[in-house]
Amino acid sequence: MSNTLSMIPLFKSLDAATLKAFDSRVRWARFEENELVIDYDDNSNDVYFILSGQVRVLYRTITGKEVILNEMTGGQFFGELSAIDGVGRSANVTALNRSQMCIMSGAVFMELVTQNPEVCRQILTILAARIRFLNTRLAEHSFLQTKHRLYAELIRLSQPRAGQAGQRVVTPPPFHHDLAARIGCRREAVSRELSALEKEGLVAKNRGALVLLNPDELNKRISAALSD
Repeated sequence: MSNTLSMIPLFKSLDAATLKAFDSRVRWARFEENELVIDYDDNSNDVYFILSGQVRVLYRTITGKEVILNEMTGGQFFGELSAIDGVGRSANVTALNRSQMCIMSGAVFMELVTQNPEVCRQILTILAARIRFLNTRLAEHSFLQTKHRLYAELIRLSQPRAGQAGQRVVTPPPFHHDLAARIGCRREAVSRELSALEKEGLVAKNRGALVLLNPDELNKRISAALSD
């Protein structure tokens, strides 16, 4: 089966003629594990649509410190900001594993969006959700101590634990340095706080997962910190 834009959720509403017209104006690429997809300050304006695999989005401060902004998987896209405003890249994107992507130039992306209101509406909805997510992260960094930011990130990364009502799991267990890059602190601080949570019986490590034994308590602590 040949690659086509119909494989991308964002373009499901397009008719066959439109899909055919734009299929010839995109390219497809594979990226290997740890391969750089986009670097900071690149002048490109391509938009990348992930068919399979996973990527990590990093922001680098002027002092060289890196913060993990997000991780994206199949069905999601990135790079649209440069296509919209023409400004250089503001983040680094790296493939976490072997990934397949559709690459669309900024000009083609803007043409497709402006000509198809339903696609435009979906993109606006996605961008609004991303802004809300970043606003939440900004509030956490502004008002919460390191330990509360860690609680919030663990809950965000977790999924309900099968067969254990009220518990959640992070699978695979996150590396401490990755958690530190997510919440803007040193790895040692993450290790210290996780040890404290383990001693309190709020988290536990088992084979292949970090278990949040009482996420309700973590949420209560976050709420209390925000109300102080």
